[in-house]
Order: sequence, then C-alpha cells, then structure tokens
Amino acid sequence: MANFEAYQEYQRIEDFEEDSPPGEEDLLVHVPEGLKESWHHIKNLDNFFKRIYHFHQKNGFACMMLSEFFELIQLLFVVTFTTFLVNCVEYDVLFANRVVNHTGPGQNPLDRNKVSLPDAILPSQQCTQRIQENSWIIFLLIMAAIFWIYRLVKVFCNVLSYWEIRQFYIKALKIRMDELCNFTWQEVQDRLISLQREQQMCIHKKELTELDIYHRILRFKNYMVAMINKSLLPVQLQLPLLGNVVFLTQGLKYNFELILFWGPGSLFQNKWNLHPKYKRNGNRLELAQQLSRVILLMGLANLLLCPFILVWQVLYAFFSYTEVIRREPGSLGARRWSLFGRLYLRHFNELDHELHGRLGRGYKPTSKYMNSFTSPVLTVLAQNFAFFSGSILAVLIALTVYDEDVLTVQHILTAITVLGVVITIARSFIPDEHMVWCPEQLLQCMLAHIHYMPDHWRGNANKSETRDEVAQLFQYKAVFILEELLSPIVTPFILIFHLRNKSLEIIDFFRNFTVEVVGVGDICSFAQMDIRRHGNPTWLSEGQTEASVYQQAENGKTELSLMHFTIKNPRWQPPQESSVFISHLKEKVQHDAQGGPSTQLLLSEAPLCTSLHSNQSGTGPDNLLASVLAHPILTASGLQGRDHRFIPPSTAASAAASVLASLSTSQLPHSSRGRSQSLLHSSVHPESTMYRSDRTVIDSMSTSDAHIRSNTLHTEFASAEMSLHAIYMHELHQQTSHPQRTSGQWQNSVPMRDLHTNAGFQANSGLGSSISMPTPVHLGGWQEEEEEEEEEIDNGSTPKQSTGSSC
Repeated sequence: MANFEAYQEYQRIEDFEEDSPPGEEDLLVHVPEGLKESWHHIKNLDNFFKRIYHFHQKNGFACMMLSEFFELIQLLFVVTFTTFLVNCVEYDVLFANRVVNHTGPGQNPLDRNKVSLPDAILPSQQCTQRIQENSWIIFLLIMAAIFWIYRLVKVFCNVLSYWEIRQFYIKALKIRMDELCNFTWQEVQDRLISLQREQQMCIHKKELTELDIYHRILRFKNYMVAMINKSLLPVQLQLPLLGNVVFLTQGLKYNFELILFWGPGSLFQNKWNLHPKYKRNGNRLELAQQLSRVILLMGLANLLLCPFILVWQVLYAFFSYTEVIRREPGSLGARRWSLFGRLYLRHFNELDHELHGRLGRGYKPTSKYMNSFTSPVLTVLAQNFAFFSGSILAVLIALTVYDEDVLTVQHILTAITVLGVVITIARSFIPDEHMVWCPEQLLQCMLAHIHYMPDHWRGNANKSETRDEVAQLFQYKAVFILEELLSPIVTPFILIFHLRNKSLEIIDFFRNFTVEVVGVGDICSFAQMDIRRHGNPTWLSEGQTEASVYQQAENGKTELSLMHFTIKNPRWQPPQESSVFISHLKEKVQHDAQGGPSTQLLLSEAPLCTSLHSNQSGTGPDNLLASVLAHPILTASGLQGRDHRFIPPSTAASAAASVLASLSTSQLPHSSRGRSQSLLHSSVHPESTMYRSDRTVIDSMSTSDAHIRSNTLHTEFASAEMSLHAIYMHELHQQTSHPQRTSGQWQNSVPMRDLHTNAGFQANSGLGSSISMPTPVHLGGWQEEEEEEEEEIDNGSTPKQSTGSSC
C-alpha cells in the first residue's frame, strides 16, 4: 500500500509520452500533495486546450450537455418517425382513395364517411408485423441502433471530460459558471498563461505563449489552411456547362482529416507528432504508394456506406429545411460562406470565433457585390413568371373570399401554395431599378473584411469570371444543400480517382512544411508566420525573406496572418524576424501618411461615408472604416469637404495610412506626426495594443460611444484596424507587383492641412504647377441619377448593375 501511495506521488513521464523528449523517458516528476487534484503535467494538452476553448465558446457545461442530449433525441426521433411514416400509415385512407364507413349506434349519418387522423394509422400489431416482414427495415434499424449507442457512449465520455473542464474553470481559473459569459477568450487565455507559471501544465516550457495555445488548438486546421493556400486541396473538377467547380463538403473534409491526421493509417502517429518516416526524403515514393492505398480503401469504404449516408442526409435535410422553405421560400436564394471559402479566407492561427466574426462583418458587402450582377434574360423571364402566377393566384384568392367552399376543391390549397412560392422566387431575380452599385467599390469594401483577394480581381470586378470565383467562396444556400446531398455519392469518386493522384504531393508537403516546436510538437511551418522562411517579397518582406516560390505563402497569407495575430493578441512578443517586419510596416505607414488626408477630416466625413456605404450600424469602427473607403470617391468626384475646400484626389491606401499613423501617435497626448518615429518601438510593447485603438477612439469619437464596454470596444476597433492594414497592404502589394496600375497614386500627394481656402479648385490651370494631382484609384464614382433625390439604399434589396456603363 505504501508503494502504491509513493507511486501516486511520483508519476513517470512515460505515462505522458506526448510531452516526453528523447532520452528523458525515465525522468521522475515530483507532484506535491496539494497538486494531486490540480492540473499538473496534463497528459494531452491538445485535447485539453481544445476543450477549454469549446467550453467557453459553447457557454458552459449546461449548454453543451443540453446540445449533446438533444442531438441524441433528434437522431432517435428521425429514425422512429421515418419508420412510423413508412410502415404505420395507411395512405389510401389518408388520401381518400378508399372510403371509410363509420357505423354504430348514435353515429351521425353525415359523419359516416368523414376521415379522421386515427383512421389512417394502423394498429400497433399490424404495424409491428409490417416491420418484421421487411428485412431492409430491420437491417437499417440495427445500423441506426449501433450508431446511436456509439453516440451515447461518446456523449457519456464528453460529460465526464467536460465536467473536469468545468472544475478547471472554477478551481484553477477562478471563473464561476454564472460569470463565464462575461469573459472573453483573451481573458481566459491570459489566465491560462498565468496558471502555467504557478503549476506546470506543460513541463517542457516554463511559460506558455499565446502562440503555443493557438498551435495546440489549431494544429490540424493550420495544415488544412496551408494546403488550401498552396492549391493542394480541395480537388477542382472541370464539369460540362458548369466549368471549374470546387467541391468541398463536410463529409469530404471529414475524410481528408481521417486520412491525414487521426484515422487508421494516417500520417500522424499521435495527436502531436508526425510519424518519423514521413520526415525523411529517401522513401517518399514508397510512402506515396502507401498513402494511395489508404485513400483507395477509404474511398471503397465510402462507396459501401454510400446508401446509408445518403438516406440519412436526405431525411435530415427534409426535416430541417422543409418548414423553412415553406415559410420563407426566398431563403434558398440567400447566401452563406462555403466551407472552401472559410478555409481559403482563414488566417493562420485564427480561431473559429475570430473567423466567424470577421466573415460576419463581410457578409453584407459581399452580398451587395454578388447582387450587383443581374441577368437580363432571367429578369425578363422572372417578370413574366411573376405576372402569370400572380394573375392566377389573384383569381383563386378572390374565389376563396367569395365562397370558402372553393378550398374544398381537390388540390386548390396546393395550387395556392405553389403559386406563392413561384412568385417569391421570381421576385428575387428582379432587381430594384433605383439601385446603382459600383462593383470596384463593393469589392474594396469586401476586401476590408475578408482580407484576401487574388490579384486578377482588381480592375475586373464587373466581369462575370470574377463573380463566379467569388461565388465559390460565397455560395447560395440551395447550392450548399445540394452539395451536401450529393456528397455521399461524389466523395468516393473524388477519393479514388482524384485525391490518390496527389499522394506524392501530399507526402512532400508534410515533409517540407512540418517543424518541431519544443513543448508543442510537430506543427505546420506556415503557422509560425515566419517571414524569413515563408514571406513573399511583393508583400513588404523584400530583403527579409529567403523563401523560394515553392516556400512562399500565396496571397500574402504569412504577412496578413502575422498582422492579424499581433493585433488580436497585443501582449504576444513576436520573434526577431517578425518584429523587424512589423517595425518596417509601421515605418512605411508613417512615411505614406505624410501625403494622406488628415484623420480629423476623415472622422468629420464619417456620417456621409457611412450613408454612401449603406452601413446602418453606425458604430465608431464602421464609420471610420467607411470614411477611409469612400474618401477617394468623394475627392475624385470633386465634392467639397466640411470646411468648404476642395481636396485633391487620394487613394484608400493613403487614407488608411493616415488613420493608422494617427492611431500610433495617439499613444501620447501631445505627440505629433514628426515625433511618431520615437513611438515605433514602444508601440509593440507586450502590454500595449498595436496602435492603441481603444484609447484613440475614446478621445476622438463622440461621447455617445464612450459608454461601450472596454473589451467590446477593443475587439471592434482591433477588427477595424486589421481591415485598414489589409487595405493598405493590398495597395502596397499592387504597387510592387503591378507598378503600371498604381503609377501616380502615391507620388506627391499633399496633406489636406497644407491646402488653403484661397487656392480653391482651378480648372485646367495653376494647381498643377505646384501640386502633382495623383491619379484616382479605380474605386469609381457615383453615377448621377435623373431624380433629384436618391432613395436610401436598403441592405436587403437587390442592386442593379448597368450594362455598358461604369460607376
């Protein structure tokens, strides 16, 4: 007994192999008596941090367990209800194909042939007999029962594990369950980092950083984002009539993860280490053949299970969407971010709630951009369909009002319902004739939130090719449902005939882009956001990167991810190479801000710019971002500023640089632009935000915004700050990679404080000799309408794009 107690006090590291470095398998770690019930040396930190994150995002133990419980109930209900509908309903009686005669003492003769709901339901004995006689039903019920029992065991395990997480929040993090909703993830993360200093959750690092926690939570997702970025996944199909199609569904993504990360025969030997044989170059061909066999077996397994998965998908879609479609037929025409879009637009080391919030802000501008494209043929067809359907529906409604017995006519209610659906769908294809949108401006607004945009989109926003590529990221809900229904059929063929051909590329990718981090394990090298190893010279990292074209991340993802992570985690201390890049970027911002508009003018224009962008939220960050985006349009259109002076045209990048520079210099109350260089190093101090966004806004915005909670204010302005960085960095990238497109935009631009009222605007004279007028960026202006007053732009309306004209 004494030996057993001694063993409890001294736990061998070999029991926790994921944290054991080579050569230290026999090291003994003393666990004091007071820490036995604490969380010293956690066995699997990946799962532990994921559960802590999910526990916070799903609002605690009660909400999580209720969700798990009702998932079990839903599965049981779908199987039971479907079995009942197939075997226990007499449809001849329900559809009045067979006459029912109710006879008995006291029965009203008029009610003898009236059908009631119990008449169409078979007795329980007859229903049971039907089920027993159908061997297919019995087989499907057995399969469903096995899956339900598996889910029940999993729920039971989740109850135990998340109860432990609940205790961890209460005892270790000192967060009560009734206060959990008041804590942001950053605050929870700060307490985790502080707890690591007190008791070693990870024994190989005395202190954890924010990046360590992100690496553990997003280890596999960072690999997926990198493979999407390098065009290794997903498989793109060339289909007749449809052209290039990117097919990625939840089922296919699940198979990718099963093959690569945690399934039998996967590349990882556990949750944190890539198998050593995949790190060696000598046997890459043999490993590619082995991976090809695993993919083949997985494809055959999907083909075998295809009928069962397809039946479940159809039933679940029917029960989930039928009532919504009946109530709101236009919901199928609504759009959502596709699974491919979420991975393509995701930064390295971006958590789910950060991605969801960013794409949520970009939903409206992206919807407006997609709605700016209209098909004249579809418009004409929709107008006529709406007219004919509406005419018939009007007659049926009039007859119903005149005499309600019309409703007893067979299929009359069906006709009214179908006609209403047809009219609703047809009207969704008819644009509002009073709305005029500029595609280039809408694309710029979209970029501010999604942060990524291929180079060939710029200047081609009004082309259908660009629209089709955006549609791959932002798909119709009807397309999403159709893809999920087809997924059980298509997934086996993609695995067998397409993914197998990329086996060697996958092996090379994991060998070349996997690094081992002490205390973390093997991670994707792109997730380190290492400018020297994966930077792109055309994205402000020239002279700082040694990466070849193969090693460079596409679309500036390394640079943008680094800025995003730094802004979201202001206390994180970046490594030397990253600090040099951030300092270089801030110096560039300070330099370019000298020729940009003043921040005071941008803030004074905020209400007008917000109106131009139809942003009804009216919050400080939205107003500031809208003013930066619309300022080039206002100046290019010749509109006067609030001080009745004409302002020379400027770019969105110069406006963004001016705001970012003011955010930096606002750290000191009496600082000026001339002294901003002295603040470059202090602004990256771990205790400060990158540009002190919250303090700047409290000083510069109206007092009505001052009551906003500090954490909410910081989150909103951090998002706006990242949007400004995205606009600014994309403009610099265009200047570097396509100088012919941006020549003249950044040269000799004059700050608005240097303009004088008496200078005015001199057409064709004078001004050009002293001030070099930059060429306006292709954001476009506003077309003048024949009406004297334009109607207010409604977020839910369908814009109309004029063919053959530019905004």
